[in-house]
Amino acid sequence: MTQNFTSLPQELLQLATSAHVKYIQSLDSRKDEYDYWLTEHLRLNGLYWGLTALHLLGHPEALPRAETIDFVLSCQHENGGFGAAPGHDAHMLSTVSAVQILAMVDAFDDLETRGRGKAQVGKYIASLQNRQTGTFAGDEWGEEDTRFLYGAFNALSLLGLLDLVDVDKAVDHVAACANFDGGYGVSPGAESHSGQIFTCVAALAIAGRKELIDVDRLGRWLSERQIAGGGLNGRPEKKEDVCYSWWVLSSLEMIGKTHWIDKEKLTNFILSSQDTEKGGISDRPGDMVDVWHTCFGIAGLSLLEYPGLEPVDEVYCMPKSTIKRVLGR
Repeated sequence: MTQNFTSLPQELLQLATSAHVKYIQSLDSRKDEYDYWLTEHLRLNGLYWGLTALHLLGHPEALPRAETIDFVLSCQHENGGFGAAPGHDAHMLSTVSAVQILAMVDAFDDLETRGRGKAQVGKYIASLQNRQTGTFAGDEWGEEDTRFLYGAFNALSLLGLLDLVDVDKAVDHVAACANFDGGYGVSPGAESHSGQIFTCVAALAIAGRKELIDVDRLGRWLSERQIAGGGLNGRPEKKEDVCYSWWVLSSLEMIGKTHWIDKEKLTNFILSSQDTEKGGISDRPGDMVDVWHTCFGIAGLSLLEYPGLEPVDEVYCMPKSTIKRVLGR
């Protein structure tokens, strides 16, 4: 199967908004495709990625609100957590996506009246914190990762329940993950990686503890992720990837250093990775599109202030309008 990736001169590249909207709308209609069932474990996350992209594109109505709420609530367990799809075990990542989706469609009231309620969700998330180290597990089986810590902070703050966990202990854990180069790893002593840097910096932002960040060292490491073609990579000697347009750029935004990269080149790299006919964005020009890269490519363009896009919140990866409505900021 061939895809029509943009081959126009860079100064003429345009975001194919209508094609991207149609692509996202089509994703749940592919139930006769093998890949649809192979990715069931990502269903709720995928809904968050698609819905976020649609909101940033200015088309929040493109997915039916009632059906969206019904599906999210069908994934909830008695313990308050959410699975990736009905019948799947509860997990931190799918629970965070559920909270973000319900926030975007303004459905916390439905969670109270038809679901298990915000308090039960908060209790589930809090139960996954290791009170000795401050970090969080993804589920009852105990895998720990700064992704889960950030996810807990994200969801609990949206629910107004951050006081259910030991924030100071979690902040101490994030600080212990810092490296000599200014970056952060998945755990203390682990290699710096752009994705983990986002989770740690955003967690510190939610906790109001950004003073712990070595801004200049981190800014230098992040800005060095831009390669000759304009794209960003996740760590040294790796290929560029559209998703890092979010992980790197959002972190630079949180520390006030986005001017340390070439924004025009990054914009052109993202736009060059579109399928302009069928919609969607891939990891780099010429590859297959997917909803993950579509979401984070559009979020990156929003941070780059691309015309026509809704502003994205650099901490939550959600529309700023949603964060203002939920958190009042």
